[in-house]
Amino acid sequence: MFDLSKRLDILQADFQASWEKLNLDQRLATLSELEKEVAVPEIWNNPDNAREKTTALANLHEELDPWTLLKTQLNDISELMALGDESLVDEFADQLTAMEQSFADLRRALRFTGKHDHNDAILRITSGAGGTEAMDWASMLERMYLRWTERHGYKVQILDRIDGEEAGIKTSVLEISGHNIYGQLKSEHGTHRLVRQSPFNADHLRQTSFALVEVLPVIRDDSEVQINPKDLRIDVYHSGGHGGQSVNTTNSAVRITHIPTNTVVAIQNERSQLQNKEKAMEILRGKLQQMMQEQNAESIDSLRAGESASWGQQIRNYVLHPYKLVKDTRTKYEENDADAVLDGKIDNFITSYLDEAAGQNV
Repeated sequence: MFDLSKRLDILQADFQASWEKLNLDQRLATLSELEKEVAVPEIWNNPDNAREKTTALANLHEELDPWTLLKTQLNDISELMALGDESLVDEFADQLTAMEQSFADLRRALRFTGKHDHNDAILRITSGAGGTEAMDWASMLERMYLRWTERHGYKVQILDRIDGEEAGIKTSVLEISGHNIYGQLKSEHGTHRLVRQSPFNADHLRQTSFALVEVLPVIRDDSEVQINPKDLRIDVYHSGGHGGQSVNTTNSAVRITHIPTNTVVAIQNERSQLQNKEKAMEILRGKLQQMMQEQNAESIDSLRAGESASWGQQIRNYVLHPYKLVKDTRTKYEENDADAVLDGKIDNFITSYLDEAAGQNV
């Protein structure tokens, strides 16, 4: 019984440290407040707000329920073991082993302790120099991320998409919603490089293409990232995207420029100018927050133009010829099944990045 008590003490101490690091008491208080809000029938007078609240509540339950369950189990077994019934030693040992395994699984949540890791994410893909070849590569990356979201059941909304003249895309902007989405996808932020035999020339020459993937947290609260309205230039123009006939006959598209940093965000896929402006402001807040993090800036006023995510930050190589290999330049993690990776199986790359960032062993 002494050895079991020692194991329990260690597990309880580690559990409490993790609980505090994840600030779970505060998150439980947030869950309680959300439950009260959702319980009020009048919330459905604003369906969009109601859906947002209920989704946030479901995500919090998914995240917190396993922690509260394990906390209850630890308290229960502690009380039972204190009774000192030697006939239950084997049962206690089995229960303790199961709880140790549960805690090991839950500790993965420690990867998501960043300020915005629980937020939804904006994923923006931009083709690099190289014309059709690069635009085709950008569309391959778009498909890879869409397949990844499909595998996990995450919600995706295409906010903007500009097709290439012959093939592929110039730009694609996706909003992805789900559990710890920004915390997971921040590992994808940077330049992605493709090496393959070109399908766009008769000689099938070896071609290198680049695409930039930007991952930004969705920040809906305008008080979190305060932007001086005087620093913004807002232009409206005819949308060229899908969304209905009226989209193309009204000035519904919105382009917002943050003048001090020359950061430009354009959205055209929503049905109204107001909706496009709201989405553009969400992306701009995320972009400026990302720039503050990259530049170690304490405020928006101290940001410097042209010093955010650049084409020089190459994070991953995808080689399809003369052999097949996908390798992350930061973690050195690699996989030979490049086709599977491009079909959305990128979880091992995400995990290796998060493990290294958290100082854990894979």
